[in-house]
Amino acid sequence: MIPGMNPRKMKQMMKQLGMDVRPVDDVQEIVITTPQGKYVFDQAEVAIMKMQGITTWQITGEPRFEEAALTIPDEDISLVAEQAGVPVENARAALEKSNGDIADAILNLTGKAE
Repeated sequence: MIPGMNPRKMKQMMKQLGMDVRPVDDVQEIVITTPQGKYVFDQAEVAIMKMQGITTWQITGEPRFEEAALTIPDEDISLVAEQAGVPVENARAALEKSNGDIADAILNLTGKAE
């Protein structure tokens, strides 16, 4: 709401503009997942706004960020171990250190990294 504006008048104006805003009650958790991790809203207010045929979801709250766990495929570990001529354990450690970057892991293991 706009401070100082009558809520009734605000609803009337929104109706004239073709806006329909409705709250979503009893929201327990909202999670937005990205490749880098998850934004988790434990307590949030959610509203659904429809205007001119477009639906918009509005989230109000403070999220916490959970970083994504690094998962390294076994194929990548085998490839690095083979290319660098090292045991699988060393290849896995090098991949973890390089955040899964195969080329960087191989260069670090072979001593050719800058």
